[in-house]
Amino acid sequence: MSSLLDEFRAACDLESPIQMNVDYTDAPGTQPASTEADKEPCPYCGHLLPKDAKTCDRCDWTRSATETAEGKASDAVAVILSVIPGLGHIYKGHRLAGFLWMAGAVPVGIFVFLAAIASAGFGIGLFFFYLIAVMLHAYAVDDRVVPPKEDEGEEY
Repeated sequence: MSSLLDEFRAACDLESPIQMNVDYTDAPGTQPASTEADKEPCPYCGHLLPKDAKTCDRCDWTRSATETAEGKASDAVAVILSVIPGLGHIYKGHRLAGFLWMAGAVPVGIFVFLAAIASAGFGIGLFFFYLIAVMLHAYAVDDRVVPPKEDEGEEY
């Protein structure tokens, strides 16, 4: 009778009381469908929730309609764009107010130029007050950006 040898050339006992069970987990179709892919963590506590969950059952988190980034103008971008007076308002959807702030920049610019001449250059600081007022208003004004419609697919 021939005996089996392991990698160290020692004899293997075939009648061992320890049974070896080998499962192949990388075989196709043997793994259950992943339920983790259908879930997302709660933004407050990290508990896994279904992707369409409205509330968390472990904390007081609730999904609101304005939570998505689409259709929401950034206040910081509006302030940065207001370096050109009125452009931040146009970005947030207030076209008329934006064009009025732009139109107001021309007379204010002329007034600042005349004040700078009359005050040996100190009048230039007045334009910065105007610019700060435009930036603060662009930051505080509500968005009028319309969220994009959901794609309905191709119609035949």
